Amino acid sequence: MKTSKISLLSRVLLLIVSALLFTSLLFPMWRIELTAPQYPEGLVLQLHANKIGGDVDIINGLNHYIGMKTLHKEDFIEFTFLPYIFCFFGLFAFILIFIAKRKGVILLLASFLLFGILAGVDFYRWNYEYGHNLDPNAAIVVPGMAYQPPLIGYKQLLNFGAYSIPDIGGWMLFAAGFLLFIIVIKDSKLMRKFKNRKVVTTIILLFSIATFSCSNNKPVPIKLNKDNCDFCSMGISDGKFGAEIITEKGRVYKFDDIMCMVNYCKANPKTKIASYYVLDYSNENVLISAPTAYFISGGNIQTPMRGGIIAFLKEKDAKEFGTKLNAKPTNWEAIIMK
Repeated sequence: MKTSKISLLSRVLLLIVSALLFTSLLFPMWRIELTAPQYPEGLVLQLHANKIGGDVDIINGLNHYIGMKTLHKEDFIEFTFLPYIFCFFGLFAFILIFIAKRKGVILLLASFLLFGILAGVDFYRWNYEYGHNLDPNAAIVVPGMAYQPPLIGYKQLLNFGAYSIPDIGGWMLFAAGFLLFIIVIKDSKLMRKFKNRKVVTTIILLFSIATFSCSNNKPVPIKLNKDNCDFCSMGISDGKFGAEIITEKGRVYKFDDIMCMVNYCKANPKTKIASYYVLDYSNENVLISAPTAYFISGGNIQTPMRGGIIAFLKEKDAKEFGTKLNAKPTNWEAIIMK
């Protein structure tokens, strides 16, 4: 039946999918970045389809001290068959260019998604076993501590920050899956019923946003009398003066004074910051977005580290306290440039 055939454009997309799947074998699929004060440039563990790359020897040395099993290619049976799986999917997509059957594309997408789920479960299991099965006779033993890296995103492990994300090959696989979804939606019977093509475009756009814009930069509450300032190391005890930044990798830094945050950013210019937050002086321990906050400085303002700046969610509160404290209004651009 003609209606079961996919369009010429979909065949071109299948060719791209096939190329992405085969080419992904040339690049690392996943990466785990480790940062710590003693390693300012960071350490990287790269997972290819058939091997482990990056700073493996250094990481294995660190693992030995904390009782984690060292990493060796021979210990992972996955490296034996993963290249064949990707070649199978790549060949499947290439054959579908000539068969051009819609059901074949649906089958490919479904099997590819199932593989992705199983791979995620296996990766989590791998992380869990290596992070929890520790040698009790290790040189460094922290009771109750586990060293399981995150499946995706950021996690603090003692003085190390672990950031787990797809690498070049992984992003190629995501792109291949996304293109398969586009083909299925574009040539589905459901979409053919819509006379207005804008409906199709809207659905695809919404899926794109949901898939590629899942960053989480929400503020993390400051724990008063428990958290310490990441610049001056003083304990954060007052819920009116503090601040917080979240890096593009999801790491959170907390400060007891707005100027401590500013000074930290100056001292670490290579840190890529996604979000800035400050405490609202009018509300106890409530973080608000720094770029949209209202600030006053100087006068009789007394902050923990003498930064002399406080923030407000509402402009009327800033004006009211500015009068009470004989302080002058300022803005975020002026503060961050101090």
